[in-house]
Amino acid sequence: MRTFGASMLLLVAAAATCRAQQWEFGGVGGGGFLSTVGVAGLAGSATAGFQTGAAFGAFFGHNAYSHVGGELRYAYLQSNLQLSSGGSTVTFAGMSHVVHYDLILRAGHRGSPVQFFAAIGGGMKIFRGTGAEAAYQPLSQFGYFTKTQVLKPMASVGGGMKYFLTRKVCLRTEVRDYITAFPTELIAPAPGAKFGSILHDLVPMVGLSYEF
Repeated sequence: MRTFGASMLLLVAAAATCRAQQWEFGGVGGGGFLSTVGVAGLAGSATAGFQTGAAFGAFFGHNAYSHVGGELRYAYLQSNLQLSSGGSTVTFAGMSHVVHYDLILRAGHRGSPVQFFAAIGGGMKIFRGTGAEAAYQPLSQFGYFTKTQVLKPMASVGGGMKYFLTRKVCLRTEVRDYITAFPTELIAPAPGAKFGSILHDLVPMVGLSYEF
C-alpha cells in the first residue's frame, strides 16, 4: 500500500503541474472485457485469464489548450480469475484497481456540442485474488489461484465522445484498453507450464461530467 500511496502522489503532482484553463470532473460506469493467454504444459493446453465484470470509475481533468488536455483517473474493476481447458472452467473471486494519467487529444472546437477525443497514458493496475484457497483445485496441472495482491505497470489507450447536454454538463461515451503484463503471481503456473505474457482489459464506459 505504500507503493500505491506514492504512485497516487506522483500522479496528482503530474496533474497539478499543468496550467489548466478549464477543469472537468465526473464519473463513469461500464464493464471490463479481458483477453486470455495461452497455457502450454506437460498436461496439454489451456487458457488463463479473467471473467467479464462491472467497472466503475471517476476522473478529474484539465483542458490546458484548445486540443490538448489531461485526465487523472481511477477505476474499480470486478474480474474473477479463470482457467479453462477441454470444456472445463474453474474460477476464483478477484478484482482490481487502476490509477492512471492520460493525455487527451481532442478534435473539433471547444465550443462544439459534440467533441471526439483520443487518450494515451499510463499508470498502474493492482490485481487482487479474493477467493478462498483450497488444498485441491481443478485444472491444477496448469496453474493455481492465489489469494494475493500484485501491482503491475500499465499502459492506457482509448478514446470516446463528449456530448454537451448543457453548457457545463457532458454525456461521455468512451473505451479504454488497459495493457499489463499477465499477473502470474495471481494465477501461478504449475511446474512445467508456460503462460502468455500480455493481458488486455477492454473497458467501455458511459458517464457524466461537469466542466468549470
